[in-house]
Amino acid sequence: MASISDDASVNHFIGSMDQGTSSSRFFIFDRMGNPVTSHQVEFGQIHPHPGWHEQDPFEILSSMETCIARATEAFVGQGHKLSDIKAIGLTNQRETTVVWHAKTGEVLYNAIVWTDTRTSSLVRELKERAGASTVPDICGLPLSTYSSAVKLLWMLRNVDAARKAYEEGHLIFGTMDTWLLYNLNGGKDRNFLVTDVTNASRTMFLNLNSLEYDDTLLEFFQLDQERPILPKVAPSSDSNAFGCMASGPLEGTPIMGCLGDQSAALLGQQGFDQGMAKNTYGTGCFLLCNVGDKPVFSKNGLLATVAYDLGAGRKPTYALEGSIAAAGSAVRFLSNNLGFFNRPQEIDELASSVEDSGGVMFVTAFSGLFAPYWIDDAKGTIFGLSHHTQRGHIARACLEATCFQTKAILIAMEKDSGYKMRQLAVDGGMSNSDLCMQIQSDIIGLPVERPAMRETTALGAAIAAGLALGLWKGLDELKELFGKRQDISVFHPSISAQECERIYSRWERAVSMARGWIGQEDVGDGEEDGENDG
Repeated sequence: MASISDDASVNHFIGSMDQGTSSSRFFIFDRMGNPVTSHQVEFGQIHPHPGWHEQDPFEILSSMETCIARATEAFVGQGHKLSDIKAIGLTNQRETTVVWHAKTGEVLYNAIVWTDTRTSSLVRELKERAGASTVPDICGLPLSTYSSAVKLLWMLRNVDAARKAYEEGHLIFGTMDTWLLYNLNGGKDRNFLVTDVTNASRTMFLNLNSLEYDDTLLEFFQLDQERPILPKVAPSSDSNAFGCMASGPLEGTPIMGCLGDQSAALLGQQGFDQGMAKNTYGTGCFLLCNVGDKPVFSKNGLLATVAYDLGAGRKPTYALEGSIAAAGSAVRFLSNNLGFFNRPQEIDELASSVEDSGGVMFVTAFSGLFAPYWIDDAKGTIFGLSHHTQRGHIARACLEATCFQTKAILIAMEKDSGYKMRQLAVDGGMSNSDLCMQIQSDIIGLPVERPAMRETTALGAAIAAGLALGLWKGLDELKELFGKRQDISVFHPSISAQECERIYSRWERAVSMARGWIGQEDVGDGEEDGENDG
């Protein structure tokens, strides 16, 4: 698309919906990628049983509508006009699964969140099914509790309303982007169903080479190819695919970008070139590396995924990804469950009260361990406690846990990609911690680069929308514009490589000892404990 002239774009702004695991946010960015205003609303987390994690889809929708209303109100208060917001992007938590009725728009069950582990026995069953070994070669993902496919299967087995709608051909399956776009475009009156390639690539239904739904995958999961109703797959940046706002202060404004949150963060970190990597420290932690225009299927426990597809004749860009289930959520565990501090941001002060972790290792496997281990039968475990141990040692070990898992992912990533990482770009809430970022640099033995503007996930969605709008000529212009404004803090390793390997080997030993806490006799999902929602 032709770009808008510099003069004409002075008063052009992009809105960005950032729907995360614990909150919704709406940002408004100027052409230079600076956030002009934003608003955030947290929403409830539902944990009806150990290992279960649900959310209310309508509460999430309401939280986003509130964010848009409050942010645009502040925007107008600064002297701008709503008509200056020319397009909107959307980024969202991935894998979290929603099912609703095509005729009524009624949600058939709470959203099952990506961290939920109720499907552990179902995953074991699927791994024994014929064809299981070929599934990762098609979709890039291993069979685990993580993906959307197994969450859908659980609902079809355990939720009467979902099963009935499926059998009647009225069940809509979607990730959070599809749910929001459906409602923001008018809900059941329009029945607007779309997702982008980055979100679709996390369902286990998408062929990673063709970027289309794959009959072999649907057959493996024993799903009728005409049911459930699946959303249309679109590029991440498109001027028409995602519709427009049907109501509210931005009524009529086109939605031109859509990406899963970690893809958006890679885009926001300007990960435009092959070999560039970023790590986002949020509720979980997600390390993505741009591997170019062909997928790289991991042999070392990583995920092959779509980084982004910017449309307009460009080839899609792929990534290798390592996912850590618990990062910021582990910090919140120390705060909310154990009362170590009042606010998660206070962990630095407590962790800094000791020189090191005192030999304590905290394997934060609250939802098992994700990449590169994929250990479903691990649980959160603390090793190395002694009479010497203080709360500060455990707090520091909590930060180290994310950093150790990041190192494990980097080792696997270098093996799969053939790239030797030279530095690591970071963002997300935990990256605000200087202590955590210094620990990260020490453990991986690489410089850690943190931008001053760390809302890179929201920025990535804005970039996708702005490119479709024509606000920028292309990626080269973005590199030039954003390169000028970046103020980066760099953390360098402060310990020897020998010391790094010594403490990392202790972590690996702790991981091996955390295996096997969940056995066949343990209650793990709705099939085993008789839970049936009708």
